[in-house]
Amino acid sequence: MADASLPGAGGGGAAAAPVTPGPAKGPGAGPRRSIMGTPPWVAALFLLPALVLLGALVVYPIVFTVHRSLYDADGSGFVGLKNFGTVFTDHGILTAVRNNAIWVVVAPTVATALGLVFAVLTERVRWGTAFKLIVFMPMAISMLAAGIIFRLVYDQDPSRGVANAVVVAVHDTFTSNAAYPGARPRPNSDLAPTAGGSYTSKSTASVGTPDDLPLVGIPQNKVPAGAQQAKPAATSPDAVTGTVWLDFRPGGTGKPGVIDPGEKALSGVKVQAVKDGKVVASAKSGKDGTYRLPASAAGAQLRLPASNFAEKYNGINWLGPNLVTPSIIASYIWMWAGFAMVLIAAGLAGVPRELLEQARVDGANEWHVFRRITVPLLAPVLVVVMVTLMINVLKIFDLVYIIAPGQTQENANVLALQLYLSSFGGGNNQGVGSAIGVILLLLVLPVMIVNIRRLRREGRR
Repeated sequence: MADASLPGAGGGGAAAAPVTPGPAKGPGAGPRRSIMGTPPWVAALFLLPALVLLGALVVYPIVFTVHRSLYDADGSGFVGLKNFGTVFTDHGILTAVRNNAIWVVVAPTVATALGLVFAVLTERVRWGTAFKLIVFMPMAISMLAAGIIFRLVYDQDPSRGVANAVVVAVHDTFTSNAAYPGARPRPNSDLAPTAGGSYTSKSTASVGTPDDLPLVGIPQNKVPAGAQQAKPAATSPDAVTGTVWLDFRPGGTGKPGVIDPGEKALSGVKVQAVKDGKVVASAKSGKDGTYRLPASAAGAQLRLPASNFAEKYNGINWLGPNLVTPSIIASYIWMWAGFAMVLIAAGLAGVPRELLEQARVDGANEWHVFRRITVPLLAPVLVVVMVTLMINVLKIFDLVYIIAPGQTQENANVLALQLYLSSFGGGNNQGVGSAIGVILLLLVLPVMIVNIRRLRREGRR
């Protein structure tokens, strides 16, 4: 019986003509197309403008910088690797390298840690969104504007600098200021300078005779508004007495060492009686300038301690040689902690809540949940933030250039700023500047490679 599935089976029994297979379509048999059906030359044509811009704005500057780093200051003579030797032997450039290392270690770590803390804490409060908005707001400010802001914040004068205004307010709350900063005894008087900024009498005190202590060196506008007329101290057979006053009156008509009309009393001045280097009695002058010591002070020298004359506390020198780099890093963290917080908060939103709740049910406290579950799950996001900030701080320039004063700019120097200074800011040596640029490129490349590999691994998941 004929199989109906065979050609020619049934109906007339005529044998069907054999089917000749067509030519096999192998590679190159027709026009080559991509998986989307677009010829490669069309894709290349669309990519050409981007490739031209990439070559003009990225590839050519890199190649030219590497080439320029091998020539001298004016580019006329080939010097090989001499410019790189200068980079690693010049004291100022080595300071920039050290500061860059501090920046790379401290700034990304602290900014990421703060961002993590902010993101976790604000997730549990009702006003978390408003807090995130406030913390992120500095990102809307340019580096130039932030530098100007913090240059004022760190101003040494407490009346202008916010940081020192706070420090001085706290200091003055717990420590009293000197009564009369800058005051001193009249020249050739009985009081002589002694160790530590104090003044001690040459003669010894006695009862029955006033031991007056005249001072000068206080501007009239620094004398308290309510200062009274100085009065001679009353004598006493059982006490050492005297007057502390400003031995000067407007017009200069007063007599030295004599309490003249119009000369003001200096209240609140501490007077000590010293015998054999030990303080045996002390007192403070009253509103009329007089003081009173017990009879045991007789035979002792009178000393006005340095605490009476110390200059007013003006806070911390934030932009001094020792603190200028930490201060600038603090301003950077103020700007970029919000960036870290937003990225980490986005990653935190994807953390399965079931894991957190299960850990709490199993008896884990909040610290264990944070350390053992939240942080490990956020590790990819934390790496992204850290890598981004590390690349960013390697190129930091604006904040350092604006915030650091001229006298301490060398102490706050970083490689990007040194590149500018060497090439255009007075150094006029573009060979060394190009060498610094090449070194910055080499420092950034490993971080970029790690980031690219991480992105590829995540793309394969």
